[in-house]
Amino acid sequence: MEEAACEAESSIDLAHGNLLLYSRVSPRQCWRIARGTFWRSSISELAFEQLWSAIADIGRDSVTGGYRRFAWSEADVRMREWFAGECESRGLELTEDRMGNQWAWWGDPDGSTAGSIVTGSHLDSVPDGGAFDGPLGVVSALLAVDRLRADGLTPRRPIGVVNFVDEEGARFGVSCAGSRMITGVLSPDRALALRDADGLTMADAMRAVGRQPEQLGPDPEALSRIGSFVELHIEQGRGLIDLSRPVAVGNGLWAHGRWRTEIPGEANHAGTTRLNDRRDAVIGCAHLVLGARAAAEAHESLATVGKINIMPGGVNAIARLATAWLDARAADEAALSATVDQIAGQVASLGGVMVEESRTPHTDFDNALVTRLTSLLDDAPVMSTGAGHDAGILANAGVPAAMIFVRNPTGISHSPAEWAEPEDCLAGVAALASVLADLAGVEP
Repeated sequence: MEEAACEAESSIDLAHGNLLLYSRVSPRQCWRIARGTFWRSSISELAFEQLWSAIADIGRDSVTGGYRRFAWSEADVRMREWFAGECESRGLELTEDRMGNQWAWWGDPDGSTAGSIVTGSHLDSVPDGGAFDGPLGVVSALLAVDRLRADGLTPRRPIGVVNFVDEEGARFGVSCAGSRMITGVLSPDRALALRDADGLTMADAMRAVGRQPEQLGPDPEALSRIGSFVELHIEQGRGLIDLSRPVAVGNGLWAHGRWRTEIPGEANHAGTTRLNDRRDAVIGCAHLVLGARAAAEAHESLATVGKINIMPGGVNAIARLATAWLDARAADEAALSATVDQIAGQVASLGGVMVEESRTPHTDFDNALVTRLTSLLDDAPVMSTGAGHDAGILANAGVPAAMIFVRNPTGISHSPAEWAEPEDCLAGVAALASVLADLAGVEP
């Protein structure tokens, strides 16, 4: 039944081995189709499918097919419970830091003067996000540990697997909140006061699921345990498909940030107010959207207005306020600043205000670590990314960090259509296992 459903609701190109997902196809169904059609079964493949299937339906919307695993929601709590269960079944010691990030340890993290080798990613999602963004890194980390153990290897340095909380910032607006908090970039007072779309604060959301928000704060002890951090992540763009390589090494992140804008207007009746008498906040917001695109083109950057809230929000009412959130990114700081300054100037000309919510500088990963990974992975391609990651926050806090990207054949991400071929996911697990073995200094 599942295979028939997947064939009926997706397009499979047998000649090229491509499986294009549509919204109603579950990742579990498509993994089974791919495994049966394109590659032979093995223990590693079955292990991946077992882990993947266990989380395939958690937080997945039945209509869009996308994931809604927002921080401290029921779906997020279920994902955390799944992670804890997988760690317990492997005999890994599970700890939490002051933000609630989950750390699973193979070996004593306080017993090595050189620090631990840590990998992992996050389990939350953007609204209607894809299956691979975040979970691929966590699942791959657990399987990499399994692979080393199956080979009878024991690390000389402790190995950790982390699940960072609230990486996407989809609910409260600040991305990488988990890593920002423990590194001291995000203050507890500000974090706990952040509100979601329903007006609920992060503090209240945490209490609702049994957490103690009073414990939030920087956690230098947690940071001190990390000797190196390597985050595996699905590629979020088209690069590796053109290079015919399944994995790449990430050497840095573009400068990026989020800004909240408020464009004022005057509430009035849509049917009785003449056009010349209107002060419509939505018109101003439309100018902002077009202005953001123009600024990005002018400075060779990226600028996106992906969320808008209109007040009072009536179909027959002229808007008195348009709140819009800007996401801007650039390969260097100067281009990002020029882009944001140009947009801020336009917002001011509309009588509005623009407030920075978060900003991450251009981040270079540890050069020695990047070089080492490149050599280990058969001279893998090296690339930077415009996406933000917890690896970048840790790197800016002084942690030697790098990334491994797994090929994304379509380049689509933050969408239910996000996809990675099964054999590429397994290549990512193998690459990560090799990296962990080398960095941790395994012995028979």
